[in-house]
Amino acid sequence: MNARPAAMAAAPAPVSARGLALAEARRWIGTPYRHQASCLGAGCDCLGLVRGIWRALYREEPQTVPAYQRDVSGTPLSGELMAAAQRHFTEIDKAQARPGDVLLFAAEPGGPARHCAVLSQRQRIIHAYWHRSVCETALTPWWRRRLVAAFAFPEPPERDRSAQDLMEMTWPSLS
Repeated sequence: MNARPAAMAAAPAPVSARGLALAEARRWIGTPYRHQASCLGAGCDCLGLVRGIWRALYREEPQTVPAYQRDVSGTPLSGELMAAAQRHFTEIDKAQARPGDVLLFAAEPGGPARHCAVLSQRQRIIHAYWHRSVCETALTPWWRRRLVAAFAFPEPPERDRSAQDLMEMTWPSLS
């Protein structure tokens, strides 16, 4: 008999924060754009998308988000997106960003970070598109010129996460 005892059965491969973040970002595709919102299927803005992914990975948000205008240029909040990312994520070289990492963009090249997205493939991003919805779009030269920084989600605490758990995160139930 070649059956392995249950104690010797292979443990499921660990799922990285990047993989979990990307799977969660894909769940949000189609969520309508709503300024300051962060509710899967009901509405979010670019920050709300990243906040929702964070909640899925870590269960709660790392800090309270103050009310903010669509355009924070020239306000005390103009550098807050970058500062918050540096507090809660792991900053990485922009050229080393991988799918599942968060990218920050400026409205104008060299300006402060004002938009965030999740890298989904080598040249594609998932983000909340103003007046539309969360969508996956090309990381065009226009976006690349405005790329300010890249960040990796910290690895979540060890949890018993099986392949079935990941499938439930990736594919919403239609029943």
